[in-house]
Amino acid sequence: MMLKALSECFGPCGCEEEVRKFIIEKVRPYADRMMVDMMGNLYVYKKGASSEKVLMLAAHMDEVGFIVSDITADGYLKFKTVGGIDSRVLVSKNVVVGEKRVHGVIALKAVHLQTADERKNAVRESGLRIDIGAKTADEAKQCVKIGDYATFDTSCMPFGEGRRIGKAFDDRAGCAVLCDVVREKDLPYDTYFCFTVQEEAGCRGAEIAANRICPTAALVIEGTTCSDVSDVPAAMEVTTLGGGAALSIADRGAYSDKTLTQKLYALAEENGIAVQYKRTTMGGNDLRSIQRSGNGVIGAAVSVPTRYLHSPASVISEKDFESVKEIAKLFVMQAEELI
Repeated sequence: MMLKALSECFGPCGCEEEVRKFIIEKVRPYADRMMVDMMGNLYVYKKGASSEKVLMLAAHMDEVGFIVSDITADGYLKFKTVGGIDSRVLVSKNVVVGEKRVHGVIALKAVHLQTADERKNAVRESGLRIDIGAKTADEAKQCVKIGDYATFDTSCMPFGEGRRIGKAFDDRAGCAVLCDVVREKDLPYDTYFCFTVQEEAGCRGAEIAANRICPTAALVIEGTTCSDVSDVPAAMEVTTLGGGAALSIADRGAYSDKTLTQKLYALAEENGIAVQYKRTTMGGNDLRSIQRSGNGVIGAAVSVPTRYLHSPASVISEKDFESVKEIAKLFVMQAEELI
């Protein structure tokens, strides 16, 4: 399954090579042209019936992760997080580190050894280490080095009925959608499928990509927060798992084009595609960079609702994933009606 393979790729923010290589192999037969820029963004171009307008679909390849900042005398790895990760989800989680994909575990001293104050307070990143089984710094340096990246080590698998659990659904789910939609034929307009880098560090790759392409309209495919878990007030749920693709109205970085968003919502309903609105303005995605590029871009964002975002194990609904895919296809194939 495409989503499983993409989820399990090693691709922390700033180190997207493995993800990019995998995608290139999968989409090459459907591309009229491909290129990779200096930032590492991958552009997959398909010629449309008209060049009057240019479409851009974007999904980011990077995931949240870690970077090794020091190696202690007794062989532990100090690290910094790359992207927004809650330190409370890190303790005892499996990770892989560096080019050799060294297995490790995020270590904290056992509860039996903690003081009363330590047990009361949330763990901080600075108090954690990655244990790779080394006894000394020299032993650790034989397989890792300062500056190496690390990611969670989580398999993607079925979870309950019609759901998937895995890492990096933000935004490998979006990448999987693009890998499917790129197969569409007879596109009305020239279209770029853009797999961007460094979204988790400030939407950096998308800024370069949009200024290169100068699209008329763009659709960002994302994974977004889904907090419909026990004891969360309905007003804070953001999205509902199984409720369909989530269209954004606004977030901390972007304001989706109202007309385009409403048309996509209506078109989804007309075609029997499950759809919902994202119900908060928290977070952000590549649209913030894309819509402000050039002379401005008509833009919208559609997301796969994702429980436990930016954690070692996220959960999505296969129904929601398919709904996002169908809306992305509508954007491409019926663009004349939308923009």
